[in-house]
Amino acid sequence: MKLLRVIVFDGSDARVFDRAAQPDEWAVSGAFAFAHLSPEHLTGKTRQAFANGFLGLPSLGRATFVSVGEATAKDRATLLDALASHFVDDWGAPDRDTALEAAREEVQFAADLAQGLALNSLLTVSRTFDEDGRIREAFRAIDARPDGEGQRETL
Repeated sequence: MKLLRVIVFDGSDARVFDRAAQPDEWAVSGAFAFAHLSPEHLTGKTRQAFANGFLGLPSLGRATFVSVGEATAKDRATLLDALASHFVDDWGAPDRDTALEAAREEVQFAADLAQGLALNSLLTVSRTFDEDGRIREAFRAIDARPDGEGQRETL
C-alpha cells in the first residue's frame, strides 16, 4: 500500500513551523488540528502550518512536502496507533475506539491521496477557509516519472 512520507529538502520547515516533522516519518493531512480555529486566530507559524503543513507522526511536527512511499501493514498500524494516541492524549477523544476510528479516516484519506501516484511523487497542500468557515484543502502533486520530467497536477 502507499502512504505519505515526510520529505525535507532544507531547514526551512524548522524556521516556518513551531515544530518541524522529521524526515521519512509517515504523514497525514492534519487539517483536524485547525478545526477549532477561525481565520482571525491564524497568525505567524500557526498560519503557516494551517496554510501549507502536513502532520508528521510520531513527531507531531509539520512538513511542507510529502512523498508517496510504500508502506507495510505494520507501518499503517504504527501510524494508526500514533495518531489515535494523539487524539486521546492531545485532543480529548472520549476513548481509544473513537480515537482509532478517527485515525483510520485520516490515514485512509492520506492513502487515497497517494493512490494512483507513482512512488516518490511529491505533494503539497494549500488550505483556506471558505465563506462558511469550513476548511478547504487543495493538493498539488509532482509525479515522479522515470524520464525525470515531473508532471504537476491538482488533486
